Amino acid sequence: MKLHLSLPTRDLGASVAFYAALFDAAPAKVESDYALFIVANPGVELALDLDDTVAPAMGTHFGIAVDAASVVEDQAARLRDAGYSVDVEREETCCYAVQTKAWVSDPEGRRWETYFVHEESPERDGSSCCP
Repeated sequence: MKLHLSLPTRDLGASVAFYAALFDAAPAKVESDYALFIVANPGVELALDLDDTVAPAMGTHFGIAVDAASVVEDQAARLRDAGYSVDVEREETCCYAVQTKAWVSDPEGRRWETYFVHEESPERDGSSCCP
């Protein structure tokens, strides 16, 4: 089973570069108005559609759950090396769990988190939950 997402973008080239860095994978298909990523880990098919009228929803974010904090650190380093601004939170409480996260935004401003849950928590939020 895989998740399928279709996201509009005003700049297909910039979005392809971003998602190639995020997923550490090349797209399976690129056309002048469309690109498709088929990724095994995380299990996702991401379609990017060229659209000059993109208006991402405010307050929405997407996430990739990983099984080690070191994967979060590797993701953050890869994205920084690709030129993206990355915010890392280490062992912060968010959504009733202690987590390490790396936050980055795609070219349309959509927030993505790569996160690892260290342990569950009785508290919902720390100081910087889900920016």
